[in-house]
Amino acid sequence: MTTGKWRLFGGLAMAAAIATGSSAARADSWKYAFEESLTEVQGVYAQQFKKYIEENSDHEVQLFPYGTLGESADIMEQAQAGILQFVDQSPGFTGSLIPEAQVFFVPYLLPTDQAHLARFYKESKAINEDFKKLYADQGLELLTMFPEGEVAMTTKEPVKSCDDLNEVKFRVMTNPLLVESYKAFGATPTPLPWGEVYGGLQTNIIQGQENPTFFLYSTKIYEVTDYITYAGHNNFTTATMANEDFYNGLGKDDQKLIQDASKAAYDYIVDYQKGLADQELKKIMDAKPEMTVTVLNEKQRSCFKNAAKEVEAKFIEMTGDSGKAILDQLKADLAATK
Repeated sequence: MTTGKWRLFGGLAMAAAIATGSSAARADSWKYAFEESLTEVQGVYAQQFKKYIEENSDHEVQLFPYGTLGESADIMEQAQAGILQFVDQSPGFTGSLIPEAQVFFVPYLLPTDQAHLARFYKESKAINEDFKKLYADQGLELLTMFPEGEVAMTTKEPVKSCDDLNEVKFRVMTNPLLVESYKAFGATPTPLPWGEVYGGLQTNIIQGQENPTFFLYSTKIYEVTDYITYAGHNNFTTATMANEDFYNGLGKDDQKLIQDASKAAYDYIVDYQKGLADQELKKIMDAKPEMTVTVLNEKQRSCFKNAAKEVEAKFIEMTGDSGKAILDQLKADLAATK
């Protein structure tokens, strides 16, 4: 009788310990790194992702803004190694890892209309099916891609045609197709990590760079350039990913939680960006009234659009049948979401 009681109590204690252990296992702390500050678009998205996870589970999400864990290449390596559970990185930096991701740098492929872009990223077969397979080949679970705004060129001299970029050392991300784009535009493309860009412009090592408007303001790049030019040639794309082994090791409930958090953050960030570029441009002009802003007309854009054909051909040459299939599917998706 006594032995039976102890067995019963022992069994209950073990069950309680297992239950406690299970609960602790469910309440994990996940690490998420991104390429911008907390107050920039990727940071705002990350905060919404974190908020959803923490409000709907016992998990914690730790956020690591740009610079806290190194440059873009560093956080990607950490995500692939499983040190980070989540990473947000532009295809501009994953282009050497996933060559087909460079398609987002084919000039004039993406529209400038925000509503169209929002539908496209959400519904695109290329993004939500084809790219998922390509990212999985690199040990990454692609959660979502989203736009960050029309890209603007900032330079020290005015740009009204491709001729104005002749011999201009133009900073680009370490992306082979972006290098080809600026060669086709007439510039001298100069790949540099972001941490060297402000100083490079300040010391005239480079004379230009491109980024969305909000980033021009938040990073104070306007302080070391004098002209902002909108040629309509691109919209900045970024992607959020999970380490694939981590993601596949989760239960279905946690996988659904992550997918739902991604969707909620996507809807939030698309709405958040409405009017953001105009607001941030006004801040730039308030801080530096002598800054010249130019929106190129169709005639002025013609040389850039002609160069885009050359870049598209180069993309297909770099990526072969796989790249061509992605490009064709993206074009079909863009037409379907107009």
